[in-house]
Amino acid sequence: MNEVSKVISDADGLLFDAQARAALAQFIGDDDTLALEAAAAVRTAFHAIERMRAHGTEDRGLSSGALDVLLRLSASADGMTIGDLAQSAGVSSRNVTGLVDTLERDGLAQRSPAPHDRRSVLVKITPAGQEWIENFRRPTQAAMAAIFRDFAPAELAQLRHLCLRLADNQHKLAQYLNGVR
Repeated sequence: MNEVSKVISDADGLLFDAQARAALAQFIGDDDTLALEAAAAVRTAFHAIERMRAHGTEDRGLSSGALDVLLRLSASADGMTIGDLAQSAGVSSRNVTGLVDTLERDGLAQRSPAPHDRRSVLVKITPAGQEWIENFRRPTQAAMAAIFRDFAPAELAQLRHLCLRLADNQHKLAQYLNGVR
């Protein structure tokens, strides 16, 4: 765990960050800090996984964002538009365009006119991109096995479920707020 954090177990044997709890308690006063602590823990876990992914992809010349796009392309036999890639990744089209620029420069993806819409561009993975994915598969599996060591399958399924519930709640809140304004 993070050297700066003081991660300990509570009375129920559940981990928490004592320094984060103290800072959050000071921030909100007498209110319950559990939701804020959970958000801080999700952020900490996200950063831990991103550090591992970045280490693995940068050694191979790709950012984690470019890897995400390449993985999405590898699952699409017909390719995807920039807009579809952006929507599926939850990022802007401008961000995806830059990532596709990198992948295309490295020979891992290629653009072509979309047959269904002349204004759209279709992005497909190249054979070199497929090879890159194949070479990255085993190290990724080993890294994820290490970071999720001692997690039971049911715990992993519950973690996945909870993270996606958070994302869904955020999406619903954003829709609500955009409708209110």
